[in-house]
Amino acid sequence: MTQAPAKKERSDEEEIEASAAPLLDHLTELRSRLIVSFCAIGAAFVVCFIFSVPLYEFLVVPFRNAVVAAGAEPKLYFAPLEFFFTRVKLAMLAGVAIAFPVVAYQLYQFVAPGLYRKERAAALPFLLAMPVLFTAGAALVYYVLMPFVMQFAVGMEQDAVEGSGVSIELLTRVGDYLTLTTTLIMAFGFAFQLPVFLTLLARAGLIDAAFLKRHRKYAIVGIFIFAAFLTPPDPISQVVLGCSIIALYEISVIAVGMAGRREEMEEAEESAA
Repeated sequence: MTQAPAKKERSDEEEIEASAAPLLDHLTELRSRLIVSFCAIGAAFVVCFIFSVPLYEFLVVPFRNAVVAAGAEPKLYFAPLEFFFTRVKLAMLAGVAIAFPVVAYQLYQFVAPGLYRKERAAALPFLLAMPVLFTAGAALVYYVLMPFVMQFAVGMEQDAVEGSGVSIELLTRVGDYLTLTTTLIMAFGFAFQLPVFLTLLARAGLIDAAFLKRHRKYAIVGIFIFAAFLTPPDPISQVVLGCSIIALYEISVIAVGMAGRREEMEEAEESAA
């Protein structure tokens, strides 16, 4: 009677010891992959900081074009050390963006051993689609939205002879301009991940194309509320972001429908085999 608890205790200890080794192996692998990811981000940060001035000059092109079109001289103002910290912030954001493929690959390599072959094949296209969609959102901000926003802002200026006799002039700081640009880029970049997010939910069996079509009107209302909170308080950026997300929602409906049909075909092939 006294030997059974002892045997059970020994078996529990053996099970704990057997599971401890794989856990330590996973933690060691996680540490190594985190080190590689942080080293990639650090190296990208250093390179981007070296070229931070040309990067910032590239970002201010919409501002310069809008001011020059209004017949004024483009100027950006900054407080002491503001431009330096703006360069640091820009280098960090650009470094993370450049190092994202390395970080995503390290994450994929860490979780891939725990996935089935079909799941690994399904996850890879999503990892490839994420930076492409983010870049598309950033390009829309730079080439379409920012020129409209800057033209709208410059158009608010007025001379002293107008109205109350007080001149109203746009004084743009380097930090404020970078904050505006990066906020819009991040908002559009993450909003453009909607097809990936909804397709993943569909593959998990949580939604389908019929669900998205049935709740389309609620989604449109939520999208414009989301755009109002996420963008600066001007109607142009809100409408552009809202319409872009609606278009992505419709693309998601098609992608979810295609994913559902593909899963049905795979299940039919497995059942036939």
